[in-house]
Amino acid sequence: MLSSEIADLAGVTVRTVRHYHQMGLLPEPPRSSAGYRRYDISHLVQLLRIKRLTTLGVPLAELPTVLDGPSAAEDLLEELDLQAAAEIDRLEARRARIAELRRSGAPLDLPPELADWRSAPDASVSEEISRYEHEQLVLLGHLLDDGGHQVFTEGFAALNARMIAPLTARFSALDAETPEAEVDSLIQEMALVLRPVQERFAELPPLDDQVTALMEELNLRRLHPVQRRVLTRIQQELEHPQAD
Repeated sequence: MLSSEIADLAGVTVRTVRHYHQMGLLPEPPRSSAGYRRYDISHLVQLLRIKRLTTLGVPLAELPTVLDGPSAAEDLLEELDLQAAAEIDRLEARRARIAELRRSGAPLDLPPELADWRSAPDASVSEEISRYEHEQLVLLGHLLDDGGHQVFTEGFAALNARMIAPLTARFSALDAETPEAEVDSLIQEMALVLRPVQERFAELPPLDDQVTALMEELNLRRLHPVQRRVLTRIQQELEHPQAD
């Protein structure tokens, strides 16, 4: 048999056959007078054994031990079974995440538990604020662990969504022409609505300097100076509320 013939019979490529030769898994056959490799039935059987073991997930580096010493197979099968079980767990977890994304309608690049924090598609917010919200959540989704995601879920449950929507629209409209009275009013109203959320967020560990710097950079790139000032004052109000 020529290389192409043995490869066809085994259901592999000629390149794969050559690779097995290079690794010492498949003995080199004698060559014909024309210089072609001439394979016999023993080469085909060996190639089929190799294919079978690789299909089971046996690493190529482990093949010589299994091929030459069947007694080593049991331990290897146990390891392969554990690896397969772990892979099944990963795939099932992935399917669960996909199912949750389909149920929630959340963007694919956001964890569903954070996606609720976005303004609704029909909200009266600018494209810039929508982008800012999305990018902020992408960052938090990466920087927070699963426990942090859960805290955000609980925080959203504490949020009065009916009240925050019009406040977010007013925040979106802030610019240099906004009267100071409107700025002050918005700060007080948003602080009032966000205070229950802030209490939930107290369970999160403090953000490290790098995370804080990243969030500040995002604010600088996406928000109007008046909007950044409002966020700073809201945070101050939440941390040090004024006496009634």
